[in-house]
Amino acid sequence: MNRLVELVKAGQSVWIDYIERDFVRNGGLRSLIEKGVTGLTSNPTIFQKAIEKGHVYDKDIETLKNKGHTAEKIFEELAVTDIRDAADLFLPVYEKSGGKDGYVSLEVDPALAHKSEETHQEALRLYEKTDRKNLMIKIPATAAGIPAIEKTIAAGVNVNVTLIFDLATYRRVAEAYMRGLENYTGKDIGKIASVASFFISRIDKAIDPLLLRQGQEKLTGKVAIANARAAYAEFHYLVGQPQWQSLAKKGANVQRLLWASTSTKNPEYPDTYYVDNLVGRDTVNTLPPETLEKFLDHGSIDHVLNKDDQEAKEIVQQTSREKELDVYARLQKEGVEAFYQSYSSVLESIDDKITGK
Repeated sequence: MNRLVELVKAGQSVWIDYIERDFVRNGGLRSLIEKGVTGLTSNPTIFQKAIEKGHVYDKDIETLKNKGHTAEKIFEELAVTDIRDAADLFLPVYEKSGGKDGYVSLEVDPALAHKSEETHQEALRLYEKTDRKNLMIKIPATAAGIPAIEKTIAAGVNVNVTLIFDLATYRRVAEAYMRGLENYTGKDIGKIASVASFFISRIDKAIDPLLLRQGQEKLTGKVAIANARAAYAEFHYLVGQPQWQSLAKKGANVQRLLWASTSTKNPEYPDTYYVDNLVGRDTVNTLPPETLEKFLDHGSIDHVLNKDDQEAKEIVQQTSREKELDVYARLQKEGVEAFYQSYSSVLESIDDKITGK
């Protein structure tokens, strides 16, 4: 049996963490949808790699240049076009699932990560411009991002909350989602969807060396998954509370946890380590193409998450000290900076093509 089908039976969706024009238009993405992939995520780094390699986008860049567009405007047009095309391919999935799946994500300008109102306005603008009901706008879970998330949900826009690294941030994100739904004044609350993207492998890459210096070798390779398992338990706690139950009665969709950064960074760990150990109902795992191929070949769903995970809570408690919390804050900061650098790089590349450098 196709391993993606097994994941679906376990209640988990698999999204592809990749976009590129030929992949979308020449059958690559359609093939994955036929195998069971039910959504797509993108970020500035993915678009940077897609646009800078080869010459797939050169003709459109030339056309847009001749219209007098700036590099920023050209990038937006290229990205929105790809996102629209991908969203159209996923529309049957969206409709068949009743709006529970089939989403494609587009990120706001990473330069706005610490500007709340500007992020909110940009989210509304991109959602309207792209004009696809199965679009999610990605907003980072920074201090400024949290109120932007709340306002954007209240405006009826689907949101993929990105760059979550710790349990406290996840709680703030989940609470912002519920407040946004409570403030929504539209007719159909069930048309709003959101995921909370919890980053995984980057945590172990950052914390393992710290644990080794502290003599806690037995915890290496366990913190990232324990954090995710604890977040999953927190998710079940929150959906059992009166605040959520009231929203559920109105037809609201749960904000699913999405496992991001699931490629293995440490070669000593199995190459499907962050897929096999994070199978859970009402979750999403977004995989880069290489990890998806490996999972299809030899992945496992033996370790299913549960909503009362004492071992995970104990590991989180052991590593929730000041230095580890500093690591989580640093990882989020680095994530924002990395996306900004990718965004700046792709604009520079487009500008070079415009000027003929």
